[in-house]
Amino acid sequence: MTTTALVTGAARGFGLALTAALVARGDTVVVDGRDAAALAAATADLPGPGTAVAVPGDLTDAAHRGALHSAVRRAGGLDLLVHNAGTLGPSPLPRLAELAPHAFADLWETNVAAPLALTRLLLPFLRTGPAGTVVTLSSDAAVEAYPGWGGYGATKAALDQLAAVLGAEEPGLRVYAFDPGDMRTDMHQRAFPGEDISDRPEPATVVPALLTLLRQRPPSGRHRAADLLEATR
Repeated sequence: MTTTALVTGAARGFGLALTAALVARGDTVVVDGRDAAALAAATADLPGPGTAVAVPGDLTDAAHRGALHSAVRRAGGLDLLVHNAGTLGPSPLPRLAELAPHAFADLWETNVAAPLALTRLLLPFLRTGPAGTVVTLSSDAAVEAYPGWGGYGATKAALDQLAAVLGAEEPGLRVYAFDPGDMRTDMHQRAFPGEDISDRPEPATVVPALLTLLRQRPPSGRHRAADLLEATR
């Protein structure tokens, strides 16, 4: 069964890989990204039978969130909302003692406040279908203490909690915090400037784990890609 999805941060990395997989199976996917040219170039010629609808903009901007709402309405509704967009914060990663308040405020606005605002806006669409699903991208930094990762990890822990509470408050939906693990992405490279991260898996190799989660539809909760991939072997 095809669905209508919204994937944020889809110009590159995991967001683009997921969008390509959803379009390939026939879904309509509304996508966004801050770089309009990069978003258009990345999603213009994805092989169908589905389609990608590009709506460039910054999720922290209420007007852009309104544009996404309008795109979803034109698409006829929404079955799947994937909060993939996020920011790492300063690079190299600072210790908490050196994390500037304005930098943490930006992390919070992008990684926590904007996803919550977009979810609130789109909940009426998600509630109307039989399989409304929300996915937030998590990280092991949300549950482990890594020096330098305090700001980013705190926002991901907060997003995990928002997902958990939303799942409890909206029993008709499925709400998953999905931890993809390390991936070979621009964001991960910024976390390790000057280091070789070629041993990390490509995002496309992690997408099947999320598709498995969406297909199986277990109760709302937090899931690791590594566990889902192991279960399918």
